[in-house]
Amino acid sequence: MTGTLYLIPTPLGTLPADDARAMDAILPPDVRALAAGLDYFIAENAKTARAFLKLVGVSHPLHTSLQEIQIAELNIHTEAAALPALLAPILAGKNAGLVSEAGAPAVADPGASLVRLAHKKGIRVCPLVGPSALLLGLMASGLNGQSFAFHGYLPTDAAERGKRIRMLEQRSRQENQTQIFIETPYRNAALLEALATHCAGSTLVCVATDLSLPTESVHTAPAQSWQRDLTSARAPNFHKRPTVFLFLAH
Repeated sequence: MTGTLYLIPTPLGTLPADDARAMDAILPPDVRALAAGLDYFIAENAKTARAFLKLVGVSHPLHTSLQEIQIAELNIHTEAAALPALLAPILAGKNAGLVSEAGAPAVADPGASLVRLAHKKGIRVCPLVGPSALLLGLMASGLNGQSFAFHGYLPTDAAERGKRIRMLEQRSRQENQTQIFIETPYRNAALLEALATHCAGSTLVCVATDLSLPTESVHTAPAQSWQRDLTSARAPNFHKRPTVFLFLAH
């Protein structure tokens, strides 16, 4: 009998490794119990996945010792030809968990290609409840939750990034559509500066940092307000902290 591929969300940042209560508000007990019962995982980063399982084990003893759990890596460097081998244990009857550095597997995450292949091979795919930075950011932003688009990363080249922001701002204004982005954490300041510079002053820009964590911060303000904050050195303290950026043009 073919196994199941479980899509297991993970915390959106670092939690105390010895505090079982830290996970209570982030992952339901049933999700943690299921993760604790698996001995095969596919992860973007094996080291991070083991840290997650160690945290799970604080409240739900692992079925197999952490050292014996098999973790295969799937990241942006994984060739398409390697994907069938990742699914082979599932086709042989083993249940597996897919975990991601992005919190929610297969959303802004290389795991999407594996999920697509799993469907093609008739493997049951089961998404589990947990945090999604994109949806949490949208919920807290006050921007349009009826129509929105996620664009992943903007170009790193400053000129191309500015051009892309202006184009998406025009779409946002015409369609009343919230635009959502993420960025490599050490480039957060550069993206906020680009949004404040290239968006119209009245465009609402939301910066949502450390979502679901004790250090969470969410702030929505017009681009001109963000520009004043940047000029007066009152920019948010979000260097190297996972952040979602959103805007809505009027």
